[in-house]
Amino acid sequence: QVQLVESGGGSVQAGGSLRISCAGSGTFTDYPIGWFRQTPGDEREFVASISVTTRNTYYSDSVKGRFTIHRDNAKNAVYLQMNSLKPEDTAVYTCAASNQYPYNPHYTPSHRTEFDYWGQGTQVTVSS
Repeated sequence: QVQLVESGGGSVQAGGSLRISCAGSGTFTDYPIGWFRQTPGDEREFVASISVTTRNTYYSDSVKGRFTIHRDNAKNAVYLQMNSLKPEDTAVYTCAASNQYPYNPHYTPSHRTEFDYWGQGTQVTVSS
């Protein structure tokens, strides 16, 4: 079991940067972690994921080159550094953990059905 809590959301102007965090408890370091985002009326969208080993990352095309996912297993935390933010990045960002391939340390899941544990989310608002 793992519990996830996001923090660091807020409001920023277009072109700005923000870093959001996902703090884990339990066996956090055993799980690949992903970030998703969602706006009202839309489906949850994959943003980025990182493997247990931290060597493997995967990004959606919409954020590639602007966002960076990083994990610090010593601190039980995963971060999403968001640069060059756009108004269309406005959403509730949620981190999630996957327990579906526990023996693959390089696994980087990317679909919401591949994740088993979810945080509550943090709001990111980008104004033009």
